[in-house]
Amino acid sequence: LWGCDFFSVKSVTAKGINDLYVLVFLCLQTREVFVTESTQHPDSAWVCDQTEWFIEQTKGREKKPEMIIHDRDVKFTKEFTQTVKDAGMKTNPLPKGSPNLNGRCERFIETIKLECLNKFIVFGKRHLNHLNSEFVRYYNTVRSHMERDHLPPVRSGEPEEVEKLKLTDVVIKSHVGGLVKSFERRAA
Repeated sequence: LWGCDFFSVKSVTAKGINDLYVLVFLCLQTREVFVTESTQHPDSAWVCDQTEWFIEQTKGREKKPEMIIHDRDVKFTKEFTQTVKDAGMKTNPLPKGSPNLNGRCERFIETIKLECLNKFIVFGKRHLNHLNSEFVRYYNTVRSHMERDHLPPVRSGEPEEVEKLKLTDVVIKSHVGGLVKSFERRAA
């Protein structure tokens, strides 16, 4: 089961401040996330293109997406439903006036804004796409999630058990241009 939703970000350009829109797909079971490229003018055709991109990203998987839940935004049209149906999935539009039913997607949007985007002045579409891709890479492969026993969404197994760790055995790694740091054991 996957959720999808939009969010917008203010961008500073030579022509002034613009809103850029992004579509998010989040697996409700593993918390893995896909964030699409941004656009200034989101419409049904753009949503269908981004959905096709999402389908392409997930098609080689053992467990493919089966259903996408979404709100009743006017951009989720019959064409969107047909695109999802053609890929062998179902859509589940949420009832009107029920934003809490897509809470995990909303929470990811809050997370990416609080932990990354609100700390930058975004200078256009390329800059936003870069920030999103860097944060998504960090979120999916490094950031721990309570629901996943403090493992990232894209991780195959449990980390090694460590009894005692010296301070010199710890390596600090930077993500998202140094905005986020993680700690790992130094390789032998």
